[in-house]
Amino acid sequence: MFHEPDFQQPTPHLIPRPELTPAAFGWDTHREEAFVGYRADGLVPGRVVRAERGLCDVVAETGPVRAATSLASHAEDSLSPCTGDWVALRPATATDAATIVTVLPRRTAVVRATASRTSQGQVLAANVDTVAVVVSLADRIRPGRIERLLALAWESGATPVVVLTKADRCADVPQAVAEVSSVAPGVQVLVTSATTGEGMDTVVDALSGTVVLLGPSGVGKSTLGNCLLGEDRLATGAVRSSDGKGRHTTAWRELLPLPTGGVLLDTPGLRGVGVLEVDEGLDQTFPEIIELAGDCRFGDCAHTVEPGCAVLAAVESGDLPQRRLDNYRRLLRENAYAASRTDARLRAERERETKKEIARMRRAINRSGNRKR
Repeated sequence: MFHEPDFQQPTPHLIPRPELTPAAFGWDTHREEAFVGYRADGLVPGRVVRAERGLCDVVAETGPVRAATSLASHAEDSLSPCTGDWVALRPATATDAATIVTVLPRRTAVVRATASRTSQGQVLAANVDTVAVVVSLADRIRPGRIERLLALAWESGATPVVVLTKADRCADVPQAVAEVSSVAPGVQVLVTSATTGEGMDTVVDALSGTVVLLGPSGVGKSTLGNCLLGEDRLATGAVRSSDGKGRHTTAWRELLPLPTGGVLLDTPGLRGVGVLEVDEGLDQTFPEIIELAGDCRFGDCAHTVEPGCAVLAAVESGDLPQRRLDNYRRLLRENAYAASRTDARLRAERERETKKEIARMRRAINRSGNRKR
């Protein structure tokens, strides 16, 4: 059976926990209207708060239940339940356990490429409204990692927000905010400190609906989650002084209702995040490059050595950092490779594009050499 963990008795300043019902986890009238047909078959809605192999903890109308899944993982038209999924559940009977019959259509999904040699992605979180990319100000800021996570966040269909934690351990917060904002155009950047409480009210207001916290171990995701929850429900751990890296204090993805409304999806720290099918996400993460590319002389410009490349001109003038262009091209290549791993047509197309790029470079070099003569 699904049991809620035991915690210390709440102190007077804590807000009472919401009831464990689908409504508390985001069930709304639109979903109810789409569920009419399932109810006619005797099924009830529920949300997956934790998923394991073949079993899920689900919050249903009757409360929390432990449910098996009847979905065939190899079936092309089925989905494996993930934390955050809404499902159609066949309630338990005197002889049979509760069973997940189907996964309802996802409104949004945060998906990363897997380490295996397939093009299948791993769903990190389903039906999220806000993706909080958590960055520690106690460590060196890594713009490339932020851009990578933002590409996933934008592609998910949710609203990305960058949350800078441990502000009390940063010597120059305004400079850090400016650095992060420069690689997160169109994204709200918030500053917090769990130690001093700085910025927490602003964070609570900005993180709405179902919120997922993304970032590596040690950046303060669990501490931030505890602040949002109003109590220490998530385990936290210190980072190593030698390299500033944290241990995985969160072992699985789990949904927790927030006392102020909405739901928190806590995730384990991500050591590596591969991108997969993030074309729109990359466009929104690097909007200035997309805008500049519209002024390139050639429609298929790869922004490497082509004459008349507006992107390279912006790099040369200092308007666009070389590092940002390099990471954009790196993520483009990774995205194309991930998509082509099990698709012969895409593989062939990728090989043709590689040959075209080599040919373009050779033509550009030849033109350059002729001009010098």
